[in-house]
Amino acid sequence: MKCNAYHIFFRNLANPLKIEIITALREKPMSVNELVEKLKIEQSKLSHALANLRFCNLVTTKQKGKQRIYSLNKKTIIPILNIIDKHRVNFCPGCKK
Repeated sequence: MKCNAYHIFFRNLANPLKIEIITALREKPMSVNELVEKLKIEQSKLSHALANLRFCNLVTTKQKGKQRIYSLNKKTIIPILNIIDKHRVNFCPGCKK
């Protein structure tokens, strides 16, 4: 089966939970426990969503003791989010941040 990178990428960005995770990680890197507390969701649901985001390298992890600290991919996803923000300001005046 051929992998459609656009489909996988935009499917991740179209998912409300994954957008909440991306938005939270845009503030600062966090552990699973911090994300569970902030987003008020079950750890298993969060871990599943993070695995999908990691598969496409939208988020990265660093080991800190026994914890994994998740952060956004600084090389790709942060610049893409900045472009989306600029697009929203210039072309979607009715959209809220």
